[in-house]
Amino acid sequence: MIAVIDYGAGNLQSVVKAFHFIGCDILVTADQDELKQASAAVLPGVGAFGDAMNCLKRSDFINPVLDFIESGKPFLGICLGMQLLFEGSEETPGVNGLGVLKGRIIRIPAETGLKIPHIGWNSLVVKENASLFRNLEPNPYVYFVHSYYLKAENPDVVSSTTNYGVEIDASVQRGNLFATQFHPEKSGKTGLQMLKNFVSFVH
Repeated sequence: MIAVIDYGAGNLQSVVKAFHFIGCDILVTADQDELKQASAAVLPGVGAFGDAMNCLKRSDFINPVLDFIESGKPFLGICLGMQLLFEGSEETPGVNGLGVLKGRIIRIPAETGLKIPHIGWNSLVVKENASLFRNLEPNPYVYFVHSYYLKAENPDVVSSTTNYGVEIDASVQRGNLFATQFHPEKSGKTGLQMLKNFVSFVH
């Protein structure tokens, strides 16, 4: 069973619908024990970084999430759920992220002259051996909604990038841990294939 973590800051329905569409059973849970029993987990997220971290704290999910990632079972962070895996964000200075990966979340600079937030479809530059992107065409198009972006400290964890006035680290992978700044659940057939790939990692 794949658990979608309900900590009060996620757009759960579109994620759940996408997994159901590919024929996958999903458990939406706010229960730590249910998360522990799951074979994989998804951390969605919308809104502000600081608010989401407060929601994780209030629901007492910080340690269970860290323990799950440490367990080696597949884990997928989506949008803000990816940003929370890092150390902090310019959006809410002084609020620590989960710190699973090193890097900063910074605002897309206004000097690009592009609209912020960045809403819409962009193509990705996918790195070799990025297993979340198996069976996809080169430079797949995916759907973004964000004003802040990741600059990872270690380029080896970055599995794809995109460009929106600046180069954006669009997804990361380290072992069992996967995360995307874009929304696979809103990225049509391309995103559904990524979710199928994620499900294929579940043993």
